[in-house]
Parts: sequence; C-alpha cells; structure tokens
Amino acid sequence: MSATPLTERLALIARASARGGAGAGDTRVLKDTGVTVVRAGDVVVKAHPPGTDEAALTARLHAAGALPGVLLPPLDGRVRRAGDRLVTVWPAGEPVDPADPDAAPWEAAAELLARLHAVPAEGLALPPAGGPARLLEAVARLDGLLDGTDGTEGADGTGRTDGAGTDRRYAVPAGVIREAYLSLPSGVADTRPGAGMLTHGDWHLGQIVRYQGEWLLIDVDDLGAGTPAWDLARPAAWFATGFLSPDLWRRFLSAYLGAGGSAVPHGDPWRELDVPARALTIQLAATAVASARGEGRPLDDVEQDLVTSCGRITRAAAPK
Repeated sequence: MSATPLTERLALIARASARGGAGAGDTRVLKDTGVTVVRAGDVVVKAHPPGTDEAALTARLHAAGALPGVLLPPLDGRVRRAGDRLVTVWPAGEPVDPADPDAAPWEAAAELLARLHAVPAEGLALPPAGGPARLLEAVARLDGLLDGTDGTEGADGTGRTDGAGTDRRYAVPAGVIREAYLSLPSGVADTRPGAGMLTHGDWHLGQIVRYQGEWLLIDVDDLGAGTPAWDLARPAAWFATGFLSPDLWRRFLSAYLGAGGSAVPHGDPWRELDVPARALTIQLAATAVASARGEGRPLDDVEQDLVTSCGRITRAAAPK
C-alpha cells in the first residue's frame, strides 16, 4: 500500500511513540479505508473517520483505560491531530487470523463481551453505541444508488441504467435491501442510549487482539450506552445466513451465557437477537452493494447471498 501524506504523518507519530525510540521496528500501513491505521514496532496509530467528535472519542478512550482485562488500553488518553483527522495511539496486539475461523477464540471473545455488558454505562459520559447509527448510514448510502446521488459514474459503460442513471446491477439488489429495511420494526435504529449498558457497537472477530497473553477488545469508535444484543448481531446474522457453522455459533453463545452475558435469555436467545440480526444483515448487504458499485464490479457470491437473505427477511415480515 503506497504512502500518502496522512499515512506518513501517522508513521511519524508511531515511530515517535514506539518504545525503544524512533527507529523501533518496521513501519506498516495496516488499513487505509474509512479509518487509517499505521504500525511502527510495538505501537499502532489510528486516524479516526472524518468528522469524529473529539469529546465523544476522548470519553471512549477514558472508558478503555478504565476497563483493564476487557478493552485494550490506549498508550495515553490524548487525542492527537493529523491535519483534519483525530488520532489515537495504542499498543500493538496480535489479531485473529481471518483465514482460519475455526481456530478463532470464540469462547474468549464471547466471555469478553459478557464482561463488557456487565458494566453500567452511567458515569462514563459515553455517547450512544454506534450499532443503530451504522445501519442508518449504510441505508442512506444505499439510497444514493437508487436516486443517482452517489456521485459515481456507470460502472461498465454499457448504459444499463435505470431512470435515475443507476446501473441495474446495483439498483435491483439495492431495492431488495431497501424493502427489507422498511420491514424492520419502527424505532429499531433509534440512536438514543438504550438499555444503559456498555456496548461495543461494532463487534466482530477483527475487534479482538491478544496482548500480553490475554485477549482484549479493540476499536472504541462505536463504544457507548446501548442494547447489548446488537453486539451479538453479527455472529447471529452469520449463523442465520449460513456463513457461521451451527457448532461455532453454539460455542460462542454457550460461552457468552456461561460467562453471565445479559444480552439474551437462556431459553430463547432469538427473542432479543432476531431484530438486531436482521438489521445487521441489511447493513452488511447495503455496505456490500455500495462497495461493489464504487469498485465497478459485480456482486460476489457472499454479497449476493446477503442480498438474498434480505429478500427472505422481507418475506418473513409480510402479513400472513
């Protein structure tokens, strides 16, 4: 990944913060999408999304530092700046191998979430957790595909567009996803604080690392007060769509409940999981279609499966 002015500035911050001095370790760009992440030696520097609220990010940093053994603590509570981007500095941990989900620490991840959900959000001065807002953002981006305001040209130059100028390869699945979104219960994406418990807001296996011998949660961008069931929505959605095996889902859910997790009841976890899992499936599908449109490529098999799942969501919600 080639260097940019932002990644170069983050590399300077990382090298300056690295234990052992400015020359400690190679510098690598780990991610450069909506967020930008650079590692130097044993330090990781993250530029948060444009428009991130500084007071909210500061509160989230303080919460991470106040929960040892659950959240990876920042190297300090400072929010730095690189141009117009807010920047934070973290110790580097060992991520989960995305190519081997069967070997992932499903039980440890579930136990971390259970411990996080046991923490009352009162007193931490946190904003609402980001899960519902992510759904709204994904659907809003999708609407741009339907009305032609997404700012991109036709993907393949064939002129295969609908009346608004949007390529039908994306407009058709976008319409399916939009119908599924409209089938959700009213108020599902309410962004006010929900149950008042601490919630990660964007949990998946990429959000844990091993640091000093223990697994810890990372990424505080969506940490806040909310409904804990949203943190289980992604594995629940993966299981419901067939992406996660029944055995891995059982291991994860059993470990969560065994650790005292409060998001779902023992007898019928889907009573709390059904709506968040549907919402997360819609969010993932909307993001997938928008990404394919931006890259000018057809939907891949996984992305098409997400769209197909949205069709099932709409049909299941239809009056019988």
